[in-house]
Amino acid sequence: MIEKIDDVPAGVTALRADGEVTAEDYRQVLEPALEAAVDAGEIRLLYVLGPDFEMRPAAVAQDAKVGLGIGIGHHSAWRKTAVVTDARWLARSVRAFAWMMPGEVHVFAPAEEEAARTWVAS
Repeated sequence: MIEKIDDVPAGVTALRADGEVTAEDYRQVLEPALEAAVDAGEIRLLYVLGPDFEMRPAAVAQDAKVGLGIGIGHHSAWRKTAVVTDARWLARSVRAFAWMMPGEVHVFAPAEEEAARTWVAS
């Protein structure tokens, strides 16, 4: 499931994903949130991944579609992405592929979520 996080600084799009994430979660929550950020002029994304985060295969495909459409299609709109996770494999993956992602990308541990909020908003 993906849900919006509302108590964040102005201009930050914040989402929390935990449990089973589906393609429908992407279509109903993540994509509209990112499109609204594009319409506002820039994307500053805080993405908090819970301890039970798991993506269904269709969600992986939808993630790739979003990456091509919003990631590449609106490359200049991306400013910063803060990923908060305690999953080592995911943190390593984000760091390894950060050079391919638009804007600045940084990974934070769950205990650093407040620092992630501050960094992504700056």
